[in-house]
Amino acid sequence: MSFNFDQAFGIHPLALKLRDRRTEVLASNLANTDTPGYKARDIDFQSVLQNTLTTRPHITATQSGHIVPGAGLSAGRLMYRVSVQPSLDGNTVETTTEQMQFAENALHYQASLRFIDGRIASLMTAIKGQ
Repeated sequence: MSFNFDQAFGIHPLALKLRDRRTEVLASNLANTDTPGYKARDIDFQSVLQNTLTTRPHITATQSGHIVPGAGLSAGRLMYRVSVQPSLDGNTVETTTEQMQFAENALHYQASLRFIDGRIASLMTAIKGQ
């Protein structure tokens, strides 16, 4: 009997990779709040995840030289954030917006982790038979 992790965990492992990448981008924005000319960047989570799910081939890597399916997900397409009020030095980072996006991203990351943890607990219960 074979076990399929894609079916067991659903979209959450892919979402974790993308959320991790988005955390890095948002942290970079916050770190460059005072950098003249810095343009705030972000990843459109919904569109990247949707494109990955619809175009993701159902293949497996059978040798070490093969490309792993979904490996390009973490890169994400970076886009510039439209600033409500850019500063005079050309910096488009708005600290409150970035902090809100960072907190929201962290919340969704934790939700995916809890789902995976719950699913693993359920599988362990099924294996142990208790």
